Amino acid sequence: MTISAAALALTAMAAAPASATGPKAPGPDKITVEIVTVNGSGCPLGTAAVAVSEDNTAFTVTYSDYLARTGGNSDPTAFRKNCQINLIVHVPQGFTYAISSADYRGFAQLQPGATGTQRAGYYFQGMPQTVQTTHTVKGHYADNWQFTDSTDVSQLVYKPCGEHRNFNINTELRVNLGTSDPTKTSFMAMDSTDGGIKTTYHFAWKTCP
Repeated sequence: MTISAAALALTAMAAAPASATGPKAPGPDKITVEIVTVNGSGCPLGTAAVAVSEDNTAFTVTYSDYLARTGGNSDPTAFRKNCQINLIVHVPQGFTYAISSADYRGFAQLQPGATGTQRAGYYFQGMPQTVQTTHTVKGHYADNWQFTDSTDVSQLVYKPCGEHRNFNINTELRVNLGTSDPTKTSFMAMDSTDGGIKTTYHFAWKTCP
């Protein structure tokens, strides 16, 4: 499914200089993120949104209907949900970016013996995908969850300067019954009771020649 590309632009404030570790974030210029396509059972049309932080250091994806479940009267196909989002990130001239870390948050309610798994990866179109990360939550569990995936500075993959490459985000939630009571429901969600939880991707900046 396709969401007509509509730029979500926020006026950015200057970030603190990064000294020897790299350039500061772009100054007062605007960064925009356009959603080009959204595909997957975890992000039906209209349930994913993107916004850029005011200091140009991150952008956030908010999901409002991303939930995997099993057991009880769950649909047999509901144990796995996935989402692929294709984005265009417009940055000020003279800069390019990499993703230094990503924060994933949600809620899980797992019966004893059940497990929930969150997987994620991201990459620039036409370039190798980053190593996919996997995190597991074991039941009994009924609480919020949060995972952070970080990349060493030496391993950062920057979008090549001057090239047009869309940014792809792939995520997955999976819930397995394991040894739990099949009559009881277990679920894992990348959302919250207030209708949405934020998955945040943090920029690393580099100046172009």
